[in-house]
Amino acid sequence: MESGIPGGRAGEAPFIENYPGFPEGIAGVELVERMVKQCSKFGAEIRTFEEAIDLDLKGPLKKVTTRKGSYLSMAVIIATGTQRRKIRIPGESEFLGRGVSYCPVCDGAFFKGLRVIVVGSGEEAAADALFLTDLAGEVVLVTHGAPLEAAEDLIRRIRSKGVKVIEARVTEIGGKDSVEHVKIIYEDGREDVLPADGVFISLGGVPTSELVKKAGVEVDEKGCVKVDRWQRTNIEGVFAAGDCTCGGMQVVTAAGEGAMAAINASRHIKRKKRD
Repeated sequence: MESGIPGGRAGEAPFIENYPGFPEGIAGVELVERMVKQCSKFGAEIRTFEEAIDLDLKGPLKKVTTRKGSYLSMAVIIATGTQRRKIRIPGESEFLGRGVSYCPVCDGAFFKGLRVIVVGSGEEAAADALFLTDLAGEVVLVTHGAPLEAAEDLIRRIRSKGVKVIEARVTEIGGKDSVEHVKIIYEDGREDVLPADGVFISLGGVPTSELVKKAGVEVDEKGCVKVDRWQRTNIEGVFAAGDCTCGGMQVVTAAGEGAMAAINASRHIKRKKRD
């Protein structure tokens, strides 16, 4: 079941360079398309734009209810991923779609030749900034109060592309009909206003686990689904994989977890059929 199109945030990644078999890297959307094609080849049925709205997982038969119907199965694999982490500052929600975005791949083309600010301090923020250098006229990366932590090669590449890195915290996004500036504050208390046509927020993700938590699946204090080494949750026949488990937050680790979950879900079904 996919509430949107297959791939989730992996499909939004501008470029993936750490997935085995692609030494030159590959765009997230292209990698997802290849995965979907491979799944279809082996008979997997992919239901898109069909969001799960209720789960009944306690019995031997699990029931998944969507807005289009209900499905019964002896095993369920939870792969709800994450949702974009928000800054929660004035102007963020007000200017969403009017200069504020969480997806450079989706919206980067709207800022061709303009000045954009990327907010974040991790690998994702650096990759988003690098991607935007081929579209925007100027790219500034504001680390939001943390030091920039990304691969040395990635940092070198964004600097070689002219990305200005500012270690400060964003306190407000402002403008009239659309984004015109952001306000920042440095560690020493100095404040500044940076002109901007667009703001891309790249602070990583938080697990999307409310639905499964409601169904009785255990999560930790951060909302990450708890699993053992076989990707089993606390409910028999229910497994979890990918970013919702916070196991690595990478496509390559999600694929490994997904494989382990699928193997053990299959074993669970075969064992139950023998009983």
